[in-house]
Amino acid sequence: MARVIAMLNQKGGVGKTTSAVNLAAAFAAHGHRTCLIDLDPQAHMTLHVGLDGDSIDCTVYDLLVDPQRSIEDAIVKVDERLDAIVAETDLAAAETELADQSGRQDILARKFVAIADQYDVVMIDCPPSLGLLTLNALAMADEVFVPMQAHFLALQGVGKLLETVGLVCQSVNPELEVTGVVLCMHEKQTNLAREVVDDLDTFFTESRESNVPWRHCRVLQPPIRRNIKLAEAPSFGQTIFQYDPTCRGAEDYTALAEDVIARWQHGPESQSPPATVDAATEAPVDVDSEPTEISGAS
Repeated sequence: MARVIAMLNQKGGVGKTTSAVNLAAAFAAHGHRTCLIDLDPQAHMTLHVGLDGDSIDCTVYDLLVDPQRSIEDAIVKVDERLDAIVAETDLAAAETELADQSGRQDILARKFVAIADQYDVVMIDCPPSLGLLTLNALAMADEVFVPMQAHFLALQGVGKLLETVGLVCQSVNPELEVTGVVLCMHEKQTNLAREVVDDLDTFFTESRESNVPWRHCRVLQPPIRRNIKLAEAPSFGQTIFQYDPTCRGAEDYTALAEDVIARWQHGPESQSPPATVDAATEAPVDVDSEPTEISGAS
C-alpha cells in the first residue's frame, strides 16, 4: 500500500512545488514506485515535470468532477518509477462545481484506492490555500510535510497550519500526522536560520508527549541549500536529477529522501546525520485566529 505525503504550506513561494517534485524524484531514484499528484490550480508541478495539463485528456480536475472518469486514465509517465496525475487551469473551478456534492472532501482518496497497490510513495502538491482541494489531499494522506524558509514570520504560519491539520484529523482523517518540516532555500550560516531551527526543534520536542497530530514531527535533514539549479530546472520541464544530477540541489534532495526512508524503516526517532555545509564557502544565491504558538513567532 502506498505511503501518501501531502506537501503543504498556505504561504506561497516557500519551495513547496520544488520539494514535492524533487523529493518524489529522489524516492523514485531509490527504487520506490512513486506518483506525483498536482492539486494546485497553478499547475506548477505539472509544468515542472514537462507536462501540459490543458493538452492531457484526463487530469485531476476530471477525476474530481466526473464520476465516470477512472484514475487509471489520468496516469502519465514522467521517468523511470515516477508517474504523475496532472492539473489544468480548470481545476480552479472544481470547488464551486462540487459545492453541493456530498462526500466531496474525499473524492480523490476513494478513486485512488484502485491503484494504491501500484505505488510505494505518493506525493501530493497542495495549493497554497485551505479549501476543498487541500481537504482532498489531507483526506487521502498518511502524513504532511511542511516546506518553509527559516524566517520568524514563517513560524506563525506553521502554527496556523498545525491547527488546520488538527481540525482535519477530527473530521475527515483521524490518522493524519504532520511528520516533517523541510527547510528550503536555507542559509545555514546565518544566526536567524539557527535560531528558527532551534525554536522548531524545541517546539516539536515539547509536543512529543501530547496527543496532537504533530507529536512525531521533526525538522528533516538536511536542509535544502539555496541553489540556482533548482530554480532553473522547472523552465526545462525537468526534475533536478534530470537537469543537473551533480549539483547541490540534487545532493540535498537525495540526502533528504534517505533521511525520510530511514525514518520509515526504523521508526519516528530514526534520523540520518545532517549533511555538513562549509559556511565559509557557502555563498547565498538569489532565486526566485491565533495560531498554535511556537517560540519566536510574532
